[in-house]
Amino acid sequence: MKANSKFINLGNDFWGYIRLLSDKLHYSKKINGTSQILAHSKSEIEEYLKTNNISITPQTLDLVVDYFKYRKDVLENYVEPQLMDVEESQERYNQLKQEFMSKYGSPHSPEPLNKQKGKKRNVAFFTCQINLLTEEAIDSFNKKNHSNITCDYDPRGLTFITDENRNLRDTFTRRFDGAIPSIDNPVSVWEIKEYYYTTTFGSRISDGVYETQLDGFEMKNVEGSRPHHNFLIDSHRTWWTMGKSYLCRIIDALNMGLVDEVVFGEEIYKVWQENVTNACKELIAKSQS
Repeated sequence: MKANSKFINLGNDFWGYIRLLSDKLHYSKKINGTSQILAHSKSEIEEYLKTNNISITPQTLDLVVDYFKYRKDVLENYVEPQLMDVEESQERYNQLKQEFMSKYGSPHSPEPLNKQKGKKRNVAFFTCQINLLTEEAIDSFNKKNHSNITCDYDPRGLTFITDENRNLRDTFTRRFDGAIPSIDNPVSVWEIKEYYYTTTFGSRISDGVYETQLDGFEMKNVEGSRPHHNFLIDSHRTWWTMGKSYLCRIIDALNMGLVDEVVFGEEIYKVWQENVTNACKELIAKSQS
């Protein structure tokens, strides 16, 4: 999912209203026992701002109201149906791996384990699906274009960017979960947040959202070309049942330009291989320029 063109390139003042009003009037609330995302009305917004002696132009007010409606609609009607829980994700992973092996044999991309213990210890289903889709897309591109593009599926260092003379331009603060072709001048990087076994929406998960925003601010400060920044998340129970307010924050980050694309759950089957292929094309174009 990419940003809505209506809300990109808006200034800090607009996003200041969105953050303040979301915090004070709430992102979501329980209505008839069910947590629901809120889309604040013009009268609600005007009342709060007037009470707190905060002004807003009519044009910005209309845009804020439209954004709240958009955020609620896109989360309820597009994002929520994409999110998987562990049983569905495991089934999709098993099916994908079987199809992959029948075509190509054993995969070369890693199949990392989750961080659970005991009976919950298993492969990280969402991450492994992403790795398999990435491997297939890159291999297919390489065969068609007689290229040798690689992928770092598990970066163990900080991503950095240099200029044409190999002078360092920037180094990012945090490690990403994947990079094409490597952490040395990548054209695409991604973060993965799969939380299938979470019982409560704790600080570790919320911190993950804020860390992604930090990455986004660093990306925006890069002068010249920079990597495409992807954020892939899954777990219907964690994000939808327990974390609606953080889904709202993720949509905000996307439209603020802090993330280039957010991929929700099974949306990986719709967009991820195209994204990987586009990254490969960009890499080839850079090598020829």
